[in-house]
Amino acid sequence: MLHPTRRGFLAGGAAFTAWASIPKLARAAGTRDPRYITIILRGGMDGLATVAPIGDPAYEAVRDMAAMPTEGPDAGVPLDGFFVLNSRMPRLADLYRNGEALFVHAAHTPYRDRSHFQAQDVLENGTTSDLHHRDGWLGRAIGLLDPDERIARQGGFAAASATPLVMRGAPNVVTWLPPGLPAASDDTRARLLSLYEHTDPVLAQALSEGLRLEMVAGSEREVAASLKAGMEGMDVRGIHRQTVAAATAAGRAMSADDGPRIGFLDMTGFDTHRGQRVVNGSLGLTLSGLDLAIEALRLALGPAWKDTVVTVMTEFGRTVRMNGSQGTDHGTATVAMILGGAVAGGRVISDWPGLSDKALYEGRDLYPTTDLRAVLKGTLRDHLGIDAKALGVDVFPETADLRPVDGLLRG
Repeated sequence: MLHPTRRGFLAGGAAFTAWASIPKLARAAGTRDPRYITIILRGGMDGLATVAPIGDPAYEAVRDMAAMPTEGPDAGVPLDGFFVLNSRMPRLADLYRNGEALFVHAAHTPYRDRSHFQAQDVLENGTTSDLHHRDGWLGRAIGLLDPDERIARQGGFAAASATPLVMRGAPNVVTWLPPGLPAASDDTRARLLSLYEHTDPVLAQALSEGLRLEMVAGSEREVAASLKAGMEGMDVRGIHRQTVAAATAAGRAMSADDGPRIGFLDMTGFDTHRGQRVVNGSLGLTLSGLDLAIEALRLALGPAWKDTVVTVMTEFGRTVRMNGSQGTDHGTATVAMILGGAVAGGRVISDWPGLSDKALYEGRDLYPTTDLRAVLKGTLRDHLGIDAKALGVDVFPETADLRPVDGLLRG
């Protein structure tokens, strides 16, 4: 399900807020009309159960009864002869076969302890410290875009009750959550807007942005109708509905000519200390929800999918060996995903460290080999046109020597 954050402002049956602008500096993104979406999987996703390294000679021994099946209805989907994808993600497998998904394994942030909250802060703020809460790497990246470019003018969309840390510092971000109250009438909205324009210009601006986004994304009823049409024939259970609805709303908003171009979604359910297993346990159910959300986003984006990049990440991985409760505990390296029509996919990128006892980090975790910030730098440079120097100084401070990963995107 979605990870709600702080109380937002209710406007017309949806929650919205806007943040002030900061100085901007970047080169233009070109004549394209790109979309860039970040999805954070909260709880620490087990990369070894999501993209399983069945080709590693130590894999079956360290995973024991929780190793990915290679035969039968639950067998992992072959990717490249070494890795297989969890069978609960058939739509993601289709994207991979179409060259619209790639996986980066043994990926990591600079964080090396095992606290969810600290790790998520480091993941979102793009620094090496969880104490930095002023702004986030995506917010700083948006602030560097040329203000005359369409992608900067159109602003950002966050499926959250308030601007998430990763997007703080960006100008013109509106937030959205599925409403819990009946939608106000058009007359009520107009009266509220008029009242705030005379009494609270800041609140009036937030309400105006919220109403504009609702016009683009659609009302609760319209989003529900789009969800029903797009998910026809798919098993969207109650536990997944909020996630899939948010992905649908994001895709609808970002596909519109006057909609936002930068998006954010998040999911919880990846802290699998018990009952995880590999396919049919708690993790499999959550991965199925992620699979459905990605498909809902693709369908809602429509033709805009071809120029979209979706980065999917989690704060850390999990232990290589299972615990006594058929689960895993907090680990280090894991898998990240880069999805979208603009992605040069159909491959797994990995400096694979191995799973033998001597290869493990602190004797228990998948060893970290690929810095997630280098991966994100590659997508931000090649899709949004942000200068590599600015990425190493402003977006991910003190990483000037960390080269962006090349060749992640088409062309």
